[in-house]
Amino acid sequence: MGIIEATGLRKTFAGEVPVEALKDIGLVIEEGEFVGIMGPSGSGKSTLLHMLALLDDPTTGQITVDGIDVLALSSIQKTSFRLHKLGYVFQEYALLPELNALENVYLPLMMLGAPAKDYGKAAMEMMETVGLGKRASHLVSQMSGGEQQRVAIARALVNHSKILFADEPCANLDTRNSEIVMKLLRQLCDERRQTIVMVTHEPEHRQYMDRVVWIKDGVMDHEEMCGQ
Repeated sequence: MGIIEATGLRKTFAGEVPVEALKDIGLVIEEGEFVGIMGPSGSGKSTLLHMLALLDDPTTGQITVDGIDVLALSSIQKTSFRLHKLGYVFQEYALLPELNALENVYLPLMMLGAPAKDYGKAAMEMMETVGLGKRASHLVSQMSGGEQQRVAIARALVNHSKILFADEPCANLDTRNSEIVMKLLRQLCDERRQTIVMVTHEPEHRQYMDRVVWIKDGVMDHEEMCGQ
């Protein structure tokens, strides 16, 4: 059994003319796998990611994450599941500018009720993991875009998230910082067996991935093994 299993996923957005964004998607993602979701703009990539990440519900279909039928969970149960099991990184870093980097990283552990001495240590360890230990006390407004995205990755994983979902995390970064972030994600996958599901438009990102799922017009067009 994969850590994520989805079958028959459909998503229809209501309106005067209903739009079927996903059409009978099915896929399995294994634990420790780095999977990319790629395809043309408007193909349904982010919609699929949001379904798998419990940020939105499919119109029909089934999703199992870490052995749990997540669509059967209540809203409160889904919130708890996300806090304990999942991590998220997006185009916008979604960091709090009035806090320093370390404080941004330990916010999820505070929300989970961890003791201060524990969440401070765990957050510092994650800052070291992403190569920013010496920048931990800096306000995020004093950091580059690449550094802020690495802080966002540390925050997403500080609670030992089983799965990291990333929606175009390099979209606002230059080439050098994109490479730094992608190498970090590959390192996390290799060294921690971190499961990563990432939407991207960039063909060069495939070199860091194990597999790419190509989406076109809301359907799975094909899969590509990337040779990692």
